[in-house]
Amino acid sequence: MVKTLKIHSIETFGVHDGPGIRLVIFSQGCPFRCLYCHNPDTQALETAKTETKTVDELIELLEREKPYFGKNGHSGGLTVSGGEPTLQAKTITTLFRKAKERGFHTCLDSCGAIVNKDVEELYRFTDLLLLDVKHIDPLWHRRLVGQDNAKVLENAKIREKSGREMWLRYVLVPGWTDQEKHLVAWAKYFAHFTTVSKVEILPYHELGKHKYRELGREYLLADVKPPTMEQIATAKEIFTKYLGNKVVVN
Repeated sequence: MVKTLKIHSIETFGVHDGPGIRLVIFSQGCPFRCLYCHNPDTQALETAKTETKTVDELIELLEREKPYFGKNGHSGGLTVSGGEPTLQAKTITTLFRKAKERGFHTCLDSCGAIVNKDVEELYRFTDLLLLDVKHIDPLWHRRLVGQDNAKVLENAKIREKSGREMWLRYVLVPGWTDQEKHLVAWAKYFAHFTTVSKVEILPYHELGKHKYRELGREYLLADVKPPTMEQIATAKEIFTKYLGNKVVVN
């Protein structure tokens, strides 16, 4: 059977989703409903605009992009983001396996919403996991995305146990994810993880608001403004206290 991937879009010169210059595939479908999601059009499992690509077609595209990945093609690679890519874990496992056979670095950007054997198998072929941990408090996490964080934290522990590299991402949203006690608890939780090589603080922005209008949906954070420089500095200071110089603001 030919394996295909449901895709929202493809970025051919990505610099924000893993190390170096990357081919970034944004998969279609996500079980979370993050209030600040800047790509709400990726949430449905399929839309009229959804593309379908075979694994071999994506490998061909990856090979064409190789000259942009630095010396010998080793300074960049392939990232699959979303949506939530683990909804299509089996297909992405095949994609990553074939990419690694050709010497490409593989990166998965996940919200950690799914825990099963297919996801664990995908992790085996994932050189770098970018794990978005939205909130450390399960009730706040549910308010923010519609589900608690039990599976997210379980995925973090699975990755840590594997010994394979992971970056953590945290979206700083005033009034939602900037509470000092929760920032401290988040940082303490991950302080002793040995596989975490970078922690990215991502300041909340309003760039996706227009997409909600286009979809005929209400944007529930309409009154929330991006964090101030002071709020960002406070969050970074707290994280750095427990996580060291691996903390960056992007």
